[in-house]
Amino acid sequence: MLAAPINPSDINMIQGNYGLLPKLPAVGGNEGVGQVVAVGSSVTGVKPGDWVIPASAGLGTWQTEAVFSEEALISIPRDLPLQSAATLSVNPCTAYRMLMDFEQLQPGDCVIQNASNSGVGQAVIQIAAALGLRTVNVVRDRPDLQKLTDRLKSLGAEHVLTEEELRKHEMKNFFKDMPPPRLALNCVGGKSATELLRHLAPGGTMVTYGGMAKQPVIASVSQLIFKDLKLRGFWLSQWKKDHSPAQFKELIVTLCGLISRGQLTAPACSEVPLQDYQRALEASVQPFVSSKQILTMC
Repeated sequence: MLAAPINPSDINMIQGNYGLLPKLPAVGGNEGVGQVVAVGSSVTGVKPGDWVIPASAGLGTWQTEAVFSEEALISIPRDLPLQSAATLSVNPCTAYRMLMDFEQLQPGDCVIQNASNSGVGQAVIQIAAALGLRTVNVVRDRPDLQKLTDRLKSLGAEHVLTEEELRKHEMKNFFKDMPPPRLALNCVGGKSATELLRHLAPGGTMVTYGGMAKQPVIASVSQLIFKDLKLRGFWLSQWKKDHSPAQFKELIVTLCGLISRGQLTAPACSEVPLQDYQRALEASVQPFVSSKQILTMC
């Protein structure tokens, strides 16, 4: 293994409250990049020197060395930046599928999301920009708000708003200057999700892929009846079950193309040696930390 990030889903899996739990004892980590050292005599898909990423969750990437089956891995170009390679197989895949699979969006259409500084949020901003989509990006208020706003806009965010700003009455005028969003991406739940629904265009869809507030999604009856809003969920592991390994590889190839063209970069990262994993785990659960912890093995 070369490097592996700490994602919220990794923490949830350790806590035992995730939709997919490995048999114990198990190694943590669902994502990362490794370099092939040796292959068995019947292996044809990968060769020594190749960079590989997990084909599915639960592989256990927080380790220095591992033996995996050929089917458990996908080869990727070795010229990708290490942080991009290590964070490729979860958040960017989730972002791309949510943008493509729920609404038939056209260039100029608008997407609204919360938790916009998360790994998925940063990928949504960049992929949406590459597709010609406009984004309204909601974040929690914080001391370094301007710094975060500047960073998200440098990735391609058109608008960055706080949760409090989104609740203001003046927001009605905001959407006079741009089309109301047809797609909302919710990773928080609670009041934040309710606000996203309030600004969705009639017939629009809100996709929930996380619940950081640990509060239910609440939609008013009038929103469902008179605006015909749709509430959907997305889980990448389920998408993989419903699609072939070849389709997942095709998704990875598409994202590698965006990376090589400079249209998709890794989220802000802090590299931590594997032996300092406790420091990295503690940092990963701190509020308002916009930097993803990446364990490095070499």
